[in-house]
Order: sequence, then C-alpha cells, then structure tokens
Amino acid sequence: MPSSRDIARAFLPRRNHYYYAWCKLASDPLYAGVAEALRDARGPLLDLGCGIGLLVHALRARGVSLAYRGVDVDAGKIDSAKAAAQRAGFIDTAFDIADLNAGIPAHEGNVCLLDVLQFLPPQRQAPLVEAALDCLAPGSRLIIRTGLHRDTWRMRVTRSVDHLSRWWGWMNAAPQRYPGREELEALFARRGIEARFTSLRGHTPFENWLIVASLPD
Repeated sequence: MPSSRDIARAFLPRRNHYYYAWCKLASDPLYAGVAEALRDARGPLLDLGCGIGLLVHALRARGVSLAYRGVDVDAGKIDSAKAAAQRAGFIDTAFDIADLNAGIPAHEGNVCLLDVLQFLPPQRQAPLVEAALDCLAPGSRLIIRTGLHRDTWRMRVTRSVDHLSRWWGWMNAAPQRYPGREELEALFARRGIEARFTSLRGHTPFENWLIVASLPD
C-alpha cells in the first residue's frame, strides 16, 4: 500500500491540503475502518460531506474500488477534491457541490456520513440519517463516524477540536449537537436495520465511533 505521504502528494500544490491529508491518513483510524466495512459491499458509494475527497484516496490505496461520488457544501474543497482525483488518475469518481441541509442526491448503494452529523442543526440530523438509509440496497452499508454524546473528557476534547476547526476556517460551521447512541439505535430498530457500533478512538484522544448499518442480503 502507498504511504500516507505518497497518497497526500495528489493534493499538491495546495500545501495546506497536502499536510492535512498526510497527517490524517497517518494518524486517524477512520480510513482503515471504513475500508474494512466496505470491502465486500455492493453498489456505488455516496460520500456525504466529503471535504477534499480524502476518503476515495484511502479506499483506492486499500484495494476498495467502488464507484465513488463525493458531495460537499464547500466549493473550494470540491475543487481541490476534483484536482487531486484527476492527478491520482482515478476513474468512476465524481464530486459535486451539495448542501445537506437541503437533502441528499438521489442514490442507491452505500453511503458514508463521516464527521458530519454534529455540524448540522439538531432537527436535521435524524432526517439526514433516514434519507441515507433510504439509499441502501441489499449488500450495501451506511457508515457513520461521529462523536456520541457522553460525559467524558474525550467528548470534551472532541467538541473543543471541532470548535477549533471552525475557528481555523476548515469547517464552515461550528458543532451543534452530538447524537446519543440510544437515539441512533432506536432509529435503526424502527427501520429493521442492523447496526454495529465500534469505538474508533485508536491512539487519539477523541470520543469517536464507527457505526455500520446494513440491509440483510
């Protein structure tokens, strides 16, 4: 597999995106977790809130070659994502501007919601998850990475870093509310969908969880 630094070179000459990609790939257990969850999945992948499109680079490096579409409200990040994917020579890859507060694009297959929910208004969070579940087909998965509301020092660190991301200008919104595990479990249960919750702390100080929901084959 290419090194984190080698993958990040696709984001040059945007040096801030290059260093961000390098550090994220080297330190965040997210990408290995998502790749494992999608390894035997069927159907294309819709990445909601894709940012600079780092996920598709991580998946391709790990041999996961699902057709990919990423959407994000930040036009500058979408431009960077398109350029980096083109430099990497990816096929079956597309990026578009979309505001998740207004709904999600039509899609049937796998969906990723990675570090997105907490930045949405509370009243939009459950409807977005419901809309993502509506996209699932047999053999496909909804994958969510989020902090889960708990009274822990890790949750306080997570919230502080998300606020800093807004202050630095990386995110265009501040965190509003972190969902609780019980409410997500209840939502999946109402839909008759199986979901697996796995701690994704790794060697980080964050209260992060990977949630994989799937339809039975």
